[in-house]
Amino acid sequence: MAKQTNAAGDPADWCLGEVIGVSPLTIRVEQKDVVTEEFLELTDAVRDYNVDIEVKHTTENRAGGSGLPEFASHNHDYMGRKRITVYNSLHVGETVILLRQAGGQSFLVVSRNRDHTNLSGQWG
Repeated sequence: MAKQTNAAGDPADWCLGEVIGVSPLTIRVEQKDVVTEEFLELTDAVRDYNVDIEVKHTTENRAGGSGLPEFASHNHDYMGRKRITVYNSLHVGETVILLRQAGGQSFLVVSRNRDHTNLSGQWG
């Protein structure tokens, strides 16, 4: 198959790019060409997306503050299918790995080549 691909023309190749804008997404490829959002296809590794997960656990004991019986220390089951958002969108300054479409101007943004930046929430 590799011989057929090479015989048919230029195979897809990979390169590095730097995110220089996020709205719209803009990536500088190999420190020279600037590629805009319409020429980029994103994998889940570099975009925000929703996914369903299944959970089955019990919350930790927690009490209210009023002293009333209905606010006494308690826990409860947390079960079922839940939707979560995975925040993987790119940030300015991040370096990404791209695959260039053979013979074209489009790129598949595969992944970061380093850890995420700009983490927030529990880890920020």
